[in-house]
Amino acid sequence: MAAIYWFARTADDLADEGDASAEQRLADLAQYRADLLAVARQQQHSGRWTQVFDPLQDVIARFALPVPLLQDLLDAFVQDVIRTRDGSGYASQADLLDYCSRSANPVGRLLLHLYGVNDARSLQQSDAICSALQLVNFWQDLSRDIPRARFYLPADDGAAYGVAPDEWLARRQTPAATRLIAHQCRLARTLMESGAPLVHAVPGRAGWELRLVVQGGLRILDKIEDLDFATLTQRPTLKAWDFAVMLWRCLWMRASAR
Repeated sequence: MAAIYWFARTADDLADEGDASAEQRLADLAQYRADLLAVARQQQHSGRWTQVFDPLQDVIARFALPVPLLQDLLDAFVQDVIRTRDGSGYASQADLLDYCSRSANPVGRLLLHLYGVNDARSLQQSDAICSALQLVNFWQDLSRDIPRARFYLPADDGAAYGVAPDEWLARRQTPAATRLIAHQCRLARTLMESGAPLVHAVPGRAGWELRLVVQGGLRILDKIEDLDFATLTQRPTLKAWDFAVMLWRCLWMRASAR
């Protein structure tokens, strides 16, 4: 799990952190992909990210880790760079979920692979949880992402709610924008709840950690609602009391399974 985390974390930083140009970011991600393919073949990597690819090479060999899922993550990071560079957003909810299928869902599938959980229903539920978490992160971080030229609100939903792109780019929290964000949060909650039964299929500590992941995403949606969905101008945060609520809800998930 640590090897997968550092692979994804480092690639995300290459795409997003620092002041490198888009061209340099894309070149770095191409080299990163080449190193991934090298260690997947049990060959020598470039040595540039030794702390990532030495442990990952061992994990790929020991656990037959599905390398295409790791490549999907890199595809998403490349997409981030390109869309930031050209200023394009997402045309529809389907377009956004397609992005989530590469940016988020592979992580859940990789972790399920480690625990030997690979039935179709569990994979579908994992995809729902991971996509929901990605969406929750988007709607929580609108006030931060938009100034960084990251645009995730689907254009067709904006049109349906009467919110023009220039309004959300200016981060004007109009009543129509509030209704648009509330709609996005409802969709994310429905998706999360559809995947939540997976917590009962994952064994041991991992199952309890997954409960916290699910409840954490749902709690952030609660906090967004408490702000009247005004995340174009402010970002909700979790407090100590929220973690107590999450733990209680985790126990409730356990009780309902019984």
